[in-house]
Amino acid sequence: MVTSFGSLTLLLLLVLTTSICCSELLPSSQSQTLLKIQSLLDYPNVLSSWKNKTDFCSIEPTSSVTVVCYEGSITQLHIIGEKSAPPLPRNFSTSLFVNTLVRLPSLKVLTLVALGLRGQLPGSISGLTSVEILNISTNFFQGVIPQEITSLTNLQTLILDDNLFHGKIPDGLSSLSLLAVLSIKKNLLNGSMPDSVGNLENLRVLDLSRNELTGPVPDIRSLTNLQVLELGDNSLGPQFPQMGSKKIVTLVLRKNKFHSAIPEEVSSFNQLQTIDLSFNKFVGRFQPSLLSLPSVSYLNIGGNRFTGILSVDMACNAVLQLVDLSGNLLTGSLPNCLLSDPKNRVVISANNCLANGDKSQHAMSFCSTEALAVGIIPHHRKKKQASKMVLALSVSGGIIGGIIIVVLVFLALRRARGMKIVKSPPERSVKEKASTGNLNMHPDARYTSRAMKLGALGVPAYRTYSLKELEDATQNFDTSAFINDGPYGQMYRGQLKDGSVIAIRCFKMKKSHSTQRFMHHIDLISKLRNQNLVSALGHCFECYLDDSSVSRIFLVFEYVPNGTLRDWLSDRSNRKRLTWSRRISAAIGVARGIQFLHTGILPGVFTNNIKITDILLDQNLVAKIGSHNLPIIAQNMGKVGSQRRSKEVDATRIHYQEKSDIKDLGVILLEIIVGRNISTQNEVEIVMDQLEASLTADSAARKSMIDPAVRNAYSDESLKTMMEISSRLTFPNFNSMALISRYRQESSLVCCDF
Repeated sequence: MVTSFGSLTLLLLLVLTTSICCSELLPSSQSQTLLKIQSLLDYPNVLSSWKNKTDFCSIEPTSSVTVVCYEGSITQLHIIGEKSAPPLPRNFSTSLFVNTLVRLPSLKVLTLVALGLRGQLPGSISGLTSVEILNISTNFFQGVIPQEITSLTNLQTLILDDNLFHGKIPDGLSSLSLLAVLSIKKNLLNGSMPDSVGNLENLRVLDLSRNELTGPVPDIRSLTNLQVLELGDNSLGPQFPQMGSKKIVTLVLRKNKFHSAIPEEVSSFNQLQTIDLSFNKFVGRFQPSLLSLPSVSYLNIGGNRFTGILSVDMACNAVLQLVDLSGNLLTGSLPNCLLSDPKNRVVISANNCLANGDKSQHAMSFCSTEALAVGIIPHHRKKKQASKMVLALSVSGGIIGGIIIVVLVFLALRRARGMKIVKSPPERSVKEKASTGNLNMHPDARYTSRAMKLGALGVPAYRTYSLKELEDATQNFDTSAFINDGPYGQMYRGQLKDGSVIAIRCFKMKKSHSTQRFMHHIDLISKLRNQNLVSALGHCFECYLDDSSVSRIFLVFEYVPNGTLRDWLSDRSNRKRLTWSRRISAAIGVARGIQFLHTGILPGVFTNNIKITDILLDQNLVAKIGSHNLPIIAQNMGKVGSQRRSKEVDATRIHYQEKSDIKDLGVILLEIIVGRNISTQNEVEIVMDQLEASLTADSAARKSMIDPAVRNAYSDESLKTMMEISSRLTFPNFNSMALISRYRQESSLVCCDF
């Protein structure tokens, strides 16, 4: 089988009938638009390298400037300066700048951060009709946020942080039905929050902190996907926000004018990690259950008027890093669980009435008086009963009571420790589990060994990353680094300290997944290094302490900047597209990648379900298969690798799986020829019938099949060869080795060493 597929790969080399390798330039209008942006900004310094003849779609992405093209048009523009950048000169025209941006009609992602942009954002921003992600933070924009921004109905992320916007938040936000991130922190916004915020059902992040907003928070119970709510440093209140999301992770209401009680349902938000209610006037009893929420690591209720009796046997989460209870009306004693790890936990409890034996506490009478002053009337009868109980215990059961307290504290610590999540598993455990893989390089793959060496060039060695490295690379997985959220987890773009750009895929592991099995898969992808595969650079684990089982995996990949092969095929003559020779080169790259997956490692990687949208192009337009390792993180972790059974059964399975991948290659070649998407099996059969009919007809019939964008840039012999290869791969017959042999002779192939 190695020989047969190697022959098919070699066949593709024949179709390199031209030597043209230069990529086509953008339409002059878009190139001139970028040059105009350069002249208006003249910052950062990297823009000075832009010239009239610059091929913008081939520019190497950096931390300052990234240009991404899709089907011959600019779809992403990222320009990022330094946070200390001063404002641009007073004669800078914001209107002219925005009107220039509007001349990029396919722009989907626009990032203009820390560039010193100034002036009032004009209503012409509505001309960016295709934009999905807009980030213009850390500039000097002033005036009101234009109402026209609500007409950008494709917006998914809107970040206007750290500017000088004032006035009210535009109403009509409900028209932005796709919005997932709304962040306008660190501005001068005033007035009340619009009710339309409560209609953004897809919203995951809402950050309006550090403004001058007033009035009640609108009803946001419809925001069932909300994960981050940050409203700190405003004048909002008085009622606690009405929330309906059980997914909330961050809740920050600090420095506002809330003076209600905390609703009971807050103690059921089990994903809460950060709770900051400090410096308000909250009243009512403090809910001790907040201390034991399974994910909470930061709890700050300082500077309020919470009442309640704390006791030493209360439970708390072992991952708590900061607990601030100061400036309230709490009595009793601090829970022992808060004092158990003083090196790794900060606990602030001053200015209460706690029995800590320290001068930072008020007398008991102070808390009683203050509680009465805010209308919290204690139950005197219960207090008397409690006093009698304490007296009885002190006289007749002090020793027994002490033993009970110790036992309760022990059980609470044990329970909390069982739920603790640590960022790194025990090193020995991971290494032992990693050693269970049984992967070997193919012992008889003469051409594969060299392909591996070629593929490894320029790619860092596979290694284990720390979670801190990945957090630093993505600014703590900031929304600005977010790429997409699909069935295989969330994808982020990051930059390591050495300047290299990476892609990070984060996904959760189920308890049912075998640690030994996914370590086998991790070992496998670490060995898949080839110039036509997107290489995995490393991984990071986040584990549960109780059993060292993995809760989350972060896979780190090389970042491929030029989009998919599908993006580069078009039947529209006014868009940038791949030349005929580039298409052939891409086809050969895909074939080599599949060949490596099948033969470069034992057991081979089969049934990859490769689509043309899974083929990525790097800065040199080299094709790389980007989905070969995704079955590893699917729920049915069984597609990659195999368990040996009888030779006959195993050969049959490999025969079927290899046939599936080669058929996928045939469909990709078909799309390269016709230049359009072929999505269903029925459509594949229809187009293939047309293609086979044209093979037996004249050159005019074959010309009618090819993508019009390259119709006059190929030889008929080259096209016919590609068509024949596509036909035989799409409907392969592995029982007919004579077909391959005959085709090799007809094509006059020479043996090549890969």
